[in-house]
Amino acid sequence: MSTTPAADLGLSAVPFASIDALRAAGARVIDLRSPAEFADDHVPGAFNVPLFDDQERAMVGLLYRQFSPEAAFAEGRAVVAGKVEALVARIAEAAGWAPRGGGGLPTAQELRGRVLAMTEHGIGKLDFELTAVPITDLPTDPVALHCWRGGLRSRSVLALVRALGLERAVGVVGGYRGWRARVMPSLATWPGVRRAFVLRGLTGAGKTLVLREVERLRPGSTLDLEALAGHRSSLLGMVGLQPVSQKTFETGLCERLARGFVDDVMIVEGESRKVGDVIVPPRVWGALQGATNLWLEAPIARRVDVLIEDYLARPEALPMLRRQLEAVALRMPNEPDLALMLDRGETRALVELLLVQYYDPLYGNSEAGRSYAATVETTDPAAAARCVLEFVDRQ
Repeated sequence: MSTTPAADLGLSAVPFASIDALRAAGARVIDLRSPAEFADDHVPGAFNVPLFDDQERAMVGLLYRQFSPEAAFAEGRAVVAGKVEALVARIAEAAGWAPRGGGGLPTAQELRGRVLAMTEHGIGKLDFELTAVPITDLPTDPVALHCWRGGLRSRSVLALVRALGLERAVGVVGGYRGWRARVMPSLATWPGVRRAFVLRGLTGAGKTLVLREVERLRPGSTLDLEALAGHRSSLLGMVGLQPVSQKTFETGLCERLARGFVDDVMIVEGESRKVGDVIVPPRVWGALQGATNLWLEAPIARRVDVLIEDYLARPEALPMLRRQLEAVALRMPNEPDLALMLDRGETRALVELLLVQYYDPLYGNSEAGRSYAATVETTDPAAAARCVLEFVDRQ
């Protein structure tokens, strides 16, 4: 690979480096993809400065598929020229960059002229002229810009902002696709841990509360799959939360596993293979299946309290809860009117009915035949967490 400093490259050559090297150097990552692409998944900590919004991206893609790359390029050229001032300003803000000389950015008209001049000879010539040069000698405080595959989108924006003075700007080899190519093999080859312990128990026993107390007492010892998924792993599990995509879940999981666990011992809450709509990868699922199981239990009054706090503490989540309760009722004996109970404020009776007639039978079926190494009472989550850690330390 070239060791040419990024700042010494000509305007027709733009520097690219691996995402691992850039993140290790503390680079600010700027994702040029559309908001929908970014929402689906992105490099952790990245800023989204979209070259095209979702509608513009759809139009460019349609022209590419139904007409030609040249037609798509012409549309993209017009879109970017029309909003380049805002684009560069947002990149400057995300990069913490003030243009050289302290004179500020060029005017909108000047920036538009630059874009049109760069692109006037069409996609073929621009693609030929903008050469991606791999570098290993990163600038100080690098700014990493990327699109989906490290192609013409990111090379064009790199050339523009570097010409304007942002010489610490570096492209990401492979773009977002390169990031995914890093995540998936990492999950597929995760070596596991020396020991794993799974906290299991009926709904409302406070497994998540105990797990998070364990993490507070011993940072770096737990894997919180529900937090990564934005879901409590049940038909009501998304209420009051923001479930994530499969790709975002895998990114978060990859990042967590890469940090390792205290003494190579992992403590995790028991889940099904699916946490909401996301699927636990095979290597992690295998670790859960081969782990030591601990049974967490609490009186039903305490379990009711836990679920009320989980699902009813946020008034803005109640409309979604009501809709989900209508779906749950269809799976229960005699199809009780759970939504009406919610409307009447019969919250404790509602939650107890859910536990006894829906959640407990469901959980009992999923746990059939499983053995447990110890039982922990969870009315006091902090005390329960200490008991869990004492048990783990004795093994």
